[in-house]
Amino acid sequence: MHLAQRTLRRAASAAATVALLSVAVGCAPQPEDKASAKASGTTGEACAKGALGTRTSGKLTIATDEPAYEPWFKDDKPANGKGFESAVTYAVAKQLGYGKSDVVWQTIPFNKAFAPGVKTFDFDINQVSISAERKKAVDFSSGYYDVRQAVIALKGSKAAKAKSIADLKGVKLGAQVGTTSLNYIDDVVKPTQQPAAYAKNDQAKSALKNGQVDAIVVDLPTAFYITAAEVTDAKIVGQFENTGGTPEQFGLVLDKGSALTPCVTKAVDALRQDGTLASIEKQWLSEAVDAPVLK
Repeated sequence: MHLAQRTLRRAASAAATVALLSVAVGCAPQPEDKASAKASGTTGEACAKGALGTRTSGKLTIATDEPAYEPWFKDDKPANGKGFESAVTYAVAKQLGYGKSDVVWQTIPFNKAFAPGVKTFDFDINQVSISAERKKAVDFSSGYYDVRQAVIALKGSKAAKAKSIADLKGVKLGAQVGTTSLNYIDDVVKPTQQPAAYAKNDQAKSALKNGQVDAIVVDLPTAFYITAAEVTDAKIVGQFENTGGTPEQFGLVLDKGSALTPCVTKAVDALRQDGTLASIEKQWLSEAVDAPVLK
């Protein structure tokens, strides 16, 4: 009996030792394998051209709306590399290791770009402002342009004489649907008349020309272009101060949870830090005198 008891005790002790070792090994930090590291974006290789999980292998699929407006694009041809957003796209592509011939463009309506649902593009570039609400449905890169909203009215009109936000409350305002421009009308101006919402900026411009609205709201660079080249009998009434503590920024739109988001953000950040974004802005966006600020 005594010998049998000792044998049982030794077996139990050995089993306990094995169990403790198993727990210790299970709790110890394990080296991250290459595949999981790439998936989480924790290695330098994750953002290399060959490692990017793009829609089409070896290609970068970029979306924007049609028509593609100046000064963001030139001649309604996103692929020509001309215009601020076209130039930014190819600069980001280069950072990611893609040449101009590797970039494929597709047309996506403005509102659809940041609506819920799986995307058919790697990223979209179309003057889409980053917002907490939109982040519920899509990912954004870091901002590639700081923007302000501006008011345009026909010269000699009542709206053109506005000096403050209060002066705009009684006029008929319009903007493209789903934009920050329309949000500024609703949330900042709070007009007494229901604002007009248009599917395209072109429709808003036509409404202004035809007297269907007294003024429209667009981003400031677009306002400079419209008044200089498209509606020359209109003027920039003024611009709005940014609401909140951070500036409004345009960001590249990606699918929610996209593995590309860290890499695209890294590329945008690099272009901001080395001065490329500032150089592209200087080349393509109007350097006209700042419009007065409406308060």
